[in-house]
Amino acid sequence: MSLEPVGVASDAHDFLRNLAVVLGVAGLTTVVSQRLRLPVVFGYLLAGMIVGPHVPIPVSVDEGMVRTLSELGVILLMYSLGLEFRLQRVAEIGATAGLAALAETSLMFGLGYAAGGALGWSATERLFTGAMVAISSTTIVARTFAEQRVHGRLRDVVFGILVVEDLIAITLIALLSAIAGGEGPSAAEVGLTMVRLATFLVVLMGVGLLIVPRLMRHVVRLERAEIAVVTGVGICFAAALVALAFGYSVALGAFIAGALVAESGHGARLEELIAPLRDVFVAIFFVSVGMLIDPRVVLAHWPAVLTLAAVVVGGKAVAVTIGTFLAGSGLRESVRAGLSLAQIGEFSFIIAGVGLATGATRPFLYPVAVAVSAITTLLTPWLVRSADAAARLVDRKLPRPLQTFTALYGSWIERLRATPDDDARSLTRRLVRRLAVDLLLLAGLVVAAAAEMGRFAVLLERWLGLEAPLGRWTVVAVALGAAVPFVYGIAGVSRTLALVLAARALPPVRGLDRAAAPRGALVAALQLAILLAAAVPLVALLQPFLPRVPLVTALLVLGGVLGVAVWRSAGNLQGHARAGAEVIALAFTQHNRATATPGELERTMAQLTTLLPGLGEPEPVRLEAGSVAVGRSLRALDLRGRTGATVLAITRPDAAGGEAIVPRGDEPLAAGDVLALAGTREAVMAARALLEGAAAGVEDDRDDAAPAAVSAAGGAAGVERPAIGG
Repeated sequence: MSLEPVGVASDAHDFLRNLAVVLGVAGLTTVVSQRLRLPVVFGYLLAGMIVGPHVPIPVSVDEGMVRTLSELGVILLMYSLGLEFRLQRVAEIGATAGLAALAETSLMFGLGYAAGGALGWSATERLFTGAMVAISSTTIVARTFAEQRVHGRLRDVVFGILVVEDLIAITLIALLSAIAGGEGPSAAEVGLTMVRLATFLVVLMGVGLLIVPRLMRHVVRLERAEIAVVTGVGICFAAALVALAFGYSVALGAFIAGALVAESGHGARLEELIAPLRDVFVAIFFVSVGMLIDPRVVLAHWPAVLTLAAVVVGGKAVAVTIGTFLAGSGLRESVRAGLSLAQIGEFSFIIAGVGLATGATRPFLYPVAVAVSAITTLLTPWLVRSADAAARLVDRKLPRPLQTFTALYGSWIERLRATPDDDARSLTRRLVRRLAVDLLLLAGLVVAAAAEMGRFAVLLERWLGLEAPLGRWTVVAVALGAAVPFVYGIAGVSRTLALVLAARALPPVRGLDRAAAPRGALVAALQLAILLAAAVPLVALLQPFLPRVPLVTALLVLGGVLGVAVWRSAGNLQGHARAGAEVIALAFTQHNRATATPGELERTMAQLTTLLPGLGEPEPVRLEAGSVAVGRSLRALDLRGRTGATVLAITRPDAAGGEAIVPRGDEPLAAGDVLALAGTREAVMAARALLEGAAAGVEDDRDDAAPAAVSAAGGAAGVERPAIGG
């Protein structure tokens, strides 16, 4: 008998044994995780620790074989993410997801880089740390939302943010893969890498769009599922191989392959077909991640683990909340989105794996990243469940002027998006282009100064006799001086852009400008949003090159100035809103509300909207005898906390002459009361649905217990009293 077949058979048997052990242990640990109401991913990581070499359990597998299979898991996982991505969807998710994702990833990259510096890590390790903590986990969020039945606008916003994050993550993986072989990040190296990456993506996407969608449409028309699976997976592995041949991660090629197949219009069908295959190999991927966890290393680096976990949870919650709110979502929805995305996952493992495989990072960074992911993954279900209570707490602790601002801001953005003005849009595009040019020139100046600092310092020493340290600081001073005109231009353009956008939402009028107060608040908020969208990413990108230059300090000062402006304008807005509430109450008093028809009320509200711009579109709602609000105060009802709508005024038509009330929160509501509601259309609809609901189940604040419109509203955060109160 030949020895070769015996060897081949032995290898096959070893492969089968390893696969059986991995999947068997993973099956047991995931069952236990589900029984304990823990995420499935935690069960996979636990299985990896059990079969890995670092835990003294007499169960082991071939690490090399598992790593090979896990690579297939990475490829299929990224391919599935690509199948959910379509170029059209980037436009559909709008500014909310884009601004929130850009703000989050930029802030988190900067925080991660700074945390790595505080822990004494190298420049390259700090880059990888920033990238690891910047990207949330699509897999963990999807499973958590499915388990807790989260639907509606919140789901759309969160997954829109995740789509943009996926694009950023793919770019980061490609950049880090390209620069990992060097001694550290350099301006020239990063610039050249960006050009090469852009060229590669344009060529691959261009060629792929000409071939792949047509091919998949033809294959699907054959109506043979196995042919579609084989062809789709073949395209996936081919694209991964092409990316690898050009020096990029296989994850990049797999994601692009999925996006190309999705353009055929059959991405969802193919994703459904390959789901079982993907789930098997993704499970092996997470098991392989767990195999690399060395508890001794984690314990030795517990300060780093706890520091990064705190950075992830706190940083992402704040960054996503602020970004989502400034993009036009209500405070409640924004806080819920922030807490939903406060974790890291598969992309962090891939990024850490790139650093480990290339030798760019020390071995301890991978288990640290996994430990941080495990902690944040375990916290995610609890954070999602606690998001409503957290949102109400945030709003309750806000000063009353900011409560008024958060209640009305969404209606301004809603009006801005709905206002057709071609001339203003043309001006907006020109201003955005000017802003982009100033940002690029500023970035180029800073990067050039960083790249040539050593050479300039040598020239200054040769020509002027300046010592090297003094020469470097001289170069920095000159660069900062040269940057002043660009910074001034960015500030000026952002101010002009904010004024143009605010004027579209709240047009100024000649004479007495009743919209001045809300427009001022909107201008300040839009400037803050532009800062997040432009300046924060710039600082995050430049931080590795000039860590000692106070760019972060300048950004904090600018943010503080804009924050003060928002606070002052919110105070003016509070006075405007109180005056508006009194006018509405007076208008109610002048009528006999007992005989008024709904049509008359709506016409009255329409007239008041013209007289009182900036208060949204107040809508009257009459309380019937069976309403959940009857007999309860506004504070107890927590209407704004549950829906995002605020009560401007109340009238009681049964009282003599019609009693009008400017609400303060403790007024018990009665049947026949007419409430003037303000907020976004979704918030007002949700409030109407809640007020018209039956009294049964009023104590249950869960989304699935409220009317459907409440779940879809995604309004501002909870509050114990209306913002328009004294």
